[in-house]
Amino acid sequence: MKMIYVVEDDSNIREIELFALMSCGYETKGFECAADFWEGIQKRRPSLVLLDIMLPDEDGMAVLYKLRSAPDTKRLPVIMVTAKTAEIDKVRGLDSGADDYITKPFGVMELISRVKSLLRRTEPDMQESMLTLAEIVLDMAGRSCQVEGKPVELTYKEFELLSLLIRNAGIVLTRDVLMEKIWGIDFLGESRTLDVHIKTLRKKLGDAGRHIQTVRNVGYLADEGTDG
Repeated sequence: MKMIYVVEDDSNIREIELFALMSCGYETKGFECAADFWEGIQKRRPSLVLLDIMLPDEDGMAVLYKLRSAPDTKRLPVIMVTAKTAEIDKVRGLDSGADDYITKPFGVMELISRVKSLLRRTEPDMQESMLTLAEIVLDMAGRSCQVEGKPVELTYKEFELLSLLIRNAGIVLTRDVLMEKIWGIDFLGESRTLDVHIKTLRKKLGDAGRHIQTVRNVGYLADEGTDG
C-alpha cells in the first residue's frame, strides 16, 4: 500500500486530505509542521508528499529544496498545496522542483485525481528500457536522463513530458493532449503549467532543448533533426 504524507498546519484541511486519501485506499500520515515531517521521513519514506507552502516553522519551499537536494529524496513526488493564486507562486514552486501544485480551496475529486495521476506516472514503464532523440537518452527503468552522456536532473512531470514527446517524435501533440496525458485531468484552462514545464525542460536540456519545438496555437513537437 502506498504511503502519502500530508504536511499541513490547518487541522481541518489536513483531516479532509487524510480522510479523502484513506477512502481511496492509501496509507496516510499527517504532519502539522516541518519538524514533525522531517522526523517522520527518517522513519519511513513515503510514495508521495502533499506539501503546504505556508508552514509555521519552515517555509514549504525550503522543505522542497532540502528534499530535492538529498540523494534519497530528490525524486520523491511532491505536490505543493498553496492558498496563493498568483502565477508567480505557482511558477516558483514548479521551478523549485515540485511535480505539481494545487491551489486552495480545492475539491476532493481534484486532489485525488492529481495524486493518482502523479503516482501512476512515477511507476517505471517496464515495456521500454531506453528512449532516444538525437543526443537525448532516457533510461525508463531508472528514470534518468542524459544529454551527450552527461546526466540531467528532471522532475517526474518533466521526465514524463519529455518521454511522451520522444515517443511521438515528428508528431505535433496538441496542448489538450499533453495536458490530459501528463496531468490526467482538465486543468480548467491553466495551460500555463504546460508552458512552464516546457520552458524549464528546454533550459535543463541545454542545446538539446532545440529539439522541442513550439507549434504556434497548436502544441509542441519533438524533432530529432532540428538545428535551431
